[in-house]
Amino acid sequence: MSAKGRVRAYPFDMEEISVSEEYVRLQRDEPMSRVQMPFGEQAWLATRYADVKLVMTDARFSRELAQGLDQPRMRRESMGDGIMGMDPPDHSRLRRLVSKAFTARRMEQMRAGVRALSRQLIDSMVTGGDTADIVEDLARPLPVTVICDLLGVPHEDQPIFREWTQALVNDSTAKGDVLYVYGNQLEEYVAKLVAQRREEPTDDLLGALVYARDNGDKLTETELISIAGPGLLTGGVETVSTALPSFVFTLLTNPDELALLRRRPELMPTAVEELLRYVPINTAAMFARYAAEDVRFGDIVVRAGEPVLPALHAANRDPEVFNDPERIDLTRSPNPHMAFGHGPHHCIGAQLARLELQEALSELLERFPNMRLADGREGVKWEFGVIVRGPSELRISW
Repeated sequence: MSAKGRVRAYPFDMEEISVSEEYVRLQRDEPMSRVQMPFGEQAWLATRYADVKLVMTDARFSRELAQGLDQPRMRRESMGDGIMGMDPPDHSRLRRLVSKAFTARRMEQMRAGVRALSRQLIDSMVTGGDTADIVEDLARPLPVTVICDLLGVPHEDQPIFREWTQALVNDSTAKGDVLYVYGNQLEEYVAKLVAQRREEPTDDLLGALVYARDNGDKLTETELISIAGPGLLTGGVETVSTALPSFVFTLLTNPDELALLRRRPELMPTAVEELLRYVPINTAAMFARYAAEDVRFGDIVVRAGEPVLPALHAANRDPEVFNDPERIDLTRSPNPHMAFGHGPHHCIGAQLARLELQEALSELLERFPNMRLADGREGVKWEFGVIVRGPSELRISW
């Protein structure tokens, strides 16, 4: 079989924060290609920006159709997709309810608190000497503290939440029953919090979700647990805890861009958007969309019932959309990247993630004008999990 048209093992080779050259070749020569993930059936892989956008927005592609099928996936076990397994109108109903708790006003009101928490964590780093591990001392505790405070999780329970979130995305849970044990523990804990708030209303995020109303409708316990548990914790914690050290590594290994950001700190929001575009956080394309009918992509027809994996990090390097996409440009604008997805399933916590990344990076640059990799590039330890990838240890000195 010729290279074009063959089924490729997926995901492709990964190295630090790079995007595999295989994506570049496919985007140019075979934008809709056949791939086989470690588990599940074969799928189409969409790599061009326009095709990825279509798959994620067109009603002819469904997440609901994927339920109960042998979906292409990274791990043998599956904990269920929750809200990610729904299509409109059910998905739209839940999305409207949840979005009431993630208003722009509510997120902006959190900025000062996130800044103070970032400063507090960095203060603790400084008391430990002149080096620290960004991952362990800042990137992991910051988002889990923020999301737990947002949900109303007692401070003393936050360490177990951190353990649960890392277990749900880590490679070590791809086999055995660890996934089920931790997943069940998380769901049982969130169920207790939900029950408490039904009895005693609170003004935290979980309380807002419990009492959200939409024309007399409300979230059920099952829906709440799915959204507040694996949904918010995995998306709201692991994305930031992986992105932050990856962004620090990228800036420290691109000194000209780092110098620009130090000279012009007002560029931070634009810089974070460019880092989101440039740095691949996910291990691979996930959450296959199934075609509800035949859909043509150029000379390829995706038949009804076939799954398509939208490769977001490949789309974010598409030269048809981004000028000189392999170059980091912290002034890039506009920047219509899809790091948080696109369409109905666009990450609802995207603004919170942006806020945390902006404030944490700003505090780091302000506090450490001479920040550098303590042990050079070779001293950075990388982890390639079943969902996210990034440094598992990144020591800086100042």
